[in-house]
Amino acid sequence: MLELEHGFRVVDVNARLDPDSGAVATRGREITPERLEREMHQAGVVRAVVAPSVRPRSEGYLRANNAVARLSVDRPFLAFARLNGVRDVASGATSRLRNLTVTRKEHHVSPEDVEQYAYDGRFHGFVLDPARDGLPDDAVLDRLDDVSFPVLVYAGEAFPPSAVADYLLDHSFPVVLTSFGGFPLNRELMGEAIDLLDQQDDLYLETSFVRYRAVLERALREHPDRVLFGSGAPETHPDVGVMELLTLDVSEDAMRRAFSKNPSRVVPELGPGGG
Repeated sequence: MLELEHGFRVVDVNARLDPDSGAVATRGREITPERLEREMHQAGVVRAVVAPSVRPRSEGYLRANNAVARLSVDRPFLAFARLNGVRDVASGATSRLRNLTVTRKEHHVSPEDVEQYAYDGRFHGFVLDPARDGLPDDAVLDRLDDVSFPVLVYAGEAFPPSAVADYLLDHSFPVVLTSFGGFPLNRELMGEAIDLLDQQDDLYLETSFVRYRAVLERALREHPDRVLFGSGAPETHPDVGVMELLTLDVSEDAMRRAFSKNPSRVVPELGPGGG
C-alpha cells in the first residue's frame, strides 16, 4: 500500500497490540507489532497509543499489559495499561444489588496495581472497557484520580455516554471516549457525547469508527480542542481513519488539532518531544 502524503503530524490515541503469537493463532488477531508499525507508517502516523485486547474475565491484564509495554520499546508506541473491575455496568436491579455485595478477586485490578503502573515509567495512561471487563470499584477509581493519567474508555451501546457520566465523570482524571461514545455507529449516542462536552472540561472524544461526516464536522467546529484522532487499528487500517478526517469540510487548523495538538495535550508523550 502506498504511503499517505498529507503534510500533517499525526498521532493515534487508540490502537490495539496483541502481545503473543498464541493470541493471534487462537483468537484470529492477524497482526504483529512489526505489521502494526508498518501500517502506522503507511498512514503517516508517527506515534500511537497501544493496549491489549479483551481477555477472559478470569484472567486479568497484568501479563498482557507488561507484554505490550515490552513490545513498545524501540517502537513508536506508547503503552496504556488495560484495567478490569469487579462492578457490573449492566442496567437493572440485579446488577445494582450485585455491585453492593461483590468483592475484588485476585485477578481484578487493585489500587496498588494502578500505582505500580503509574510509577513504572513504561505506561502513560489506562484503558477501561466496562462492558467487557467490568468497572473498577471506588478505591481503584480514587487511585486513578491520584495519578491523573488519561483514561481511554470504550463507550457505545453497551456502555453509553450517560453511563460514563454516572460512573466516571465526577472524577478528576481526563476521560477519552472511543468512537464518540457511540460504537457501533449509533449516531444518537455520538450526539449525546458531543453535548456532554459543554458540561465536562476533562472529557474528550476519539474518532475511530465514526463514519458520519456531519458528526465529525459538528464536533470539530463546536469543540475543536476536544477531538482526538484514533484509528481503531488493527480492526481497520489507520489509513481509513486518517482519510476520514482529511476529507472533512473543516479548516486545516481543526485537522491539525485533532491529529496532533489535542492528543499531545492530553498525552504529553505523544508530542514532538516525546517522539
